[in-house]
Amino acid sequence: MGKVDVLTGDQFREIVAQYGSDNLKNNVGSYNTDWQEQIYQTALGYDNNLALSGGVRWLPYRLSLGYLNQEGILRTNSFERSTIGVNLSPKFFDRHLSVDVNFKGSYTENRFADTGQVGAAVSFDPTRPVYDAGLPQFGGYFEWTEPDPAKPRNQWKPVTIAGKNPLSALEQRFDYSYVTRYLGNVQLDYKFHFLPELRANLNVGLDKSSSNGSNTILATTAGSFNSGGSFSEYKQSKENKLLDFYLNYVKDIDAIQSTVDLTAGYSYQDFYREEPAYLVDEGTGAVREQVGFATQSTILSYFGRLNYSLMNRYLLTATLRRDGSSRFGKDNRVGYFPSVALAWRIDQEGFLKGSTAVSQLKLRAGWGETGQQEISNTNYPYLARFFIGDGGAMYQLGDQYYITYRPQGYDPNLKWETTETKNIGLDFGFASDRITGSVDLYQKDTRDLLSMVNVPASANLTNILLTNVGNMRNRGIEASVNVQAIKTDNFSWEFSANATHYKSEITNLSATENPDQKVLTGGISGGTGTTVQVHAVGYQPNAFYVYQQVYGSDGRPLEGVYVDRNGDGIINNDDLYMYKSPTPDVLLGFSSRFTMKNWDLGFTMRASIGNYVYNNMASKDGTSQLLTDFDSKKFTNNIHSSFYDTGFRKAQYLSDYYVENGSFLRMDDINLGYNFKHFMDNARLRVFASAQNVFLITKYSGLDPEVYNGIDNNLYQRPRVYSVGLNFQF
Repeated sequence: MGKVDVLTGDQFREIVAQYGSDNLKNNVGSYNTDWQEQIYQTALGYDNNLALSGGVRWLPYRLSLGYLNQEGILRTNSFERSTIGVNLSPKFFDRHLSVDVNFKGSYTENRFADTGQVGAAVSFDPTRPVYDAGLPQFGGYFEWTEPDPAKPRNQWKPVTIAGKNPLSALEQRFDYSYVTRYLGNVQLDYKFHFLPELRANLNVGLDKSSSNGSNTILATTAGSFNSGGSFSEYKQSKENKLLDFYLNYVKDIDAIQSTVDLTAGYSYQDFYREEPAYLVDEGTGAVREQVGFATQSTILSYFGRLNYSLMNRYLLTATLRRDGSSRFGKDNRVGYFPSVALAWRIDQEGFLKGSTAVSQLKLRAGWGETGQQEISNTNYPYLARFFIGDGGAMYQLGDQYYITYRPQGYDPNLKWETTETKNIGLDFGFASDRITGSVDLYQKDTRDLLSMVNVPASANLTNILLTNVGNMRNRGIEASVNVQAIKTDNFSWEFSANATHYKSEITNLSATENPDQKVLTGGISGGTGTTVQVHAVGYQPNAFYVYQQVYGSDGRPLEGVYVDRNGDGIINNDDLYMYKSPTPDVLLGFSSRFTMKNWDLGFTMRASIGNYVYNNMASKDGTSQLLTDFDSKKFTNNIHSSFYDTGFRKAQYLSDYYVENGSFLRMDDINLGYNFKHFMDNARLRVFASAQNVFLITKYSGLDPEVYNGIDNNLYQRPRVYSVGLNFQF
């Protein structure tokens, strides 16, 4: 199991001897505690599924039952789920009417672990013990305490600002949820008797769930010690409805060697969420009832599509969607999104038809627009809204305190984010399709980009607003190939590979053309309000925005010394520069499968080249300043091992030293199986073993270079999973 590279207890004591104060030297602990080892565990789990299928006269059916029990690699994390599924698929009226009825129910129990303790384990002092019998007020766990000569040690209080024992925080927190969910749909497909070329399809679905849970933190937990622990409970219900209806007409017109396929339809989707009032007890003796709420959003769509084929060689597809979303105001609610695509099946031309050397060859080109309305956690960002204020902002009237309501920022002119896509592609197959693949070139231009941007003071009711601002361009090329390299009666080998190269570029960030516009982003941990990324015109999104580090003759970075990029003799924000991006230059994929008689072996690998990562774990914890504050703070934290390479006394958050090449090669999975093809008469048995997240090859010094938005901070690591199983069919 991978771990963040921090100092061991022995290394920590060596650093304290060199850089710590006399007081710290006299108080350093004697233990060698690996706190990351304490919070992680080897997780066990099992997944059982049973499926029965058959038919009773005219009624085909399938029944499935499932049970999953899985521990998490973080202690106290567990997941348990029971499922049932039913599928009925009868046909009526001389098989002109097909009916599919699907139902799936599940019941889930979760115990959630506090993932914030991953970071707490990285930074907690490795010279301290896990348990301390002299501190029963903390459940027998070690914690940093405020010495009080007037009281015995078992009555001392915790240091409020100190890090808390991560194992104690996990094991004395009981966060449970219980979820019941039902999904069902009925789909009717009718082929008209009087016009068999015409079909009507109706699909009605419902997804309904209800959940409840509670979170109890014991009073012996240091983080809740002063408040006497805490308790909260909640409930939530969701109901998502779906109705799709379309007519489809397919007609072969032999006179002109054409096929016409017409579709027109309507779609309705409704999403409803309700959270009733719930109780919170923060251990002060008073139980507060939180205000409940309900929210709803709806999408209504009309759509049409034409597929036209001439001589089975020349193909045309044209579509038009009219989508209306309740997340926008009435003037911007509706968006129209057309598309058109052309294809030429060259393999059907006379000079190639019947060829085994070139078995497939199709040239494609397309243009289309799509809309984006998944914009935020709220369904009403275009409306004026009021939210309940914080407890610390209550208004006093006499002896009573009253909670206030605060207005929320909003943009009444919000509208659909639209992406225009152009592409040209080639599909090919050679040697009777022993080799197949495709190549695609594309360009995506997004306009009216929905983004959070800074707004001038007093211009709105917030300083950061969700609005339509900016355009972005994405250009790329994708290629894939599938090869049946060997195929005999007893042995076969096939493999596939794919590669993607693309570049994203912000082309505008303001309502008016302003090439110098910048939007700071990429907030990090450790420096309050510090950001290390930026959106800027002409650059990729989330480009790192940092100082250029200066290095000494020994190759080590010089603390606080940066390149004066504008030559004005001063190092300030004007010397920050756009340096690298989390976006990779190339993505590669490779998979392979071997079969030999009853054996089979397969694996999948991925590679990312040119992606960069900001190592926030190193920039936050890789300084000796964490030692020198002991006298005033009465506690200390562990140090990241990057301190050996930098020697930094104070944090240098904006140094490009911490922007590292995150290119990697990862084997996602490998599996081996054996098939007993004639096991017990007509029964079949397959036994298999597999591993996931098998290995990772990278020069990145952190835990994992594959992180969201390129900032590595407090990462919940990917587990390596080993599994064995069997599949029995009879």
